[in-house]
Amino acid sequence: MAASLDAILQLEVPLIVQIGRHTMPIGQIKRLQPGSIIELPKDSRDELDILLNDKVIGRGRAVKVSENFGIRLSSVGNLDERVDAFDRNADPGS
Repeated sequence: MAASLDAILQLEVPLIVQIGRHTMPIGQIKRLQPGSIIELPKDSRDELDILLNDKVIGRGRAVKVSENFGIRLSSVGNLDERVDAFDRNADPGS
């Protein structure tokens, strides 16, 4: 059993750091080109959401790590919330 759990804990899953969401008409999307700017309805000082399967599991602020971006966590959901996020079909009210 321990070997199975170790194997599961080694699985990699995609995390998404969401800067923001924006909707726009298809005609405007059609006109996008390199250099276009899409303004997001979020203040640059706001915390960013960390998502697993489209469920927020934490929040943090963008940081620079050498030449890369990173995120410094300011909050993380409890273990049950994080585990529930693995199930795409979980009822958020349960």
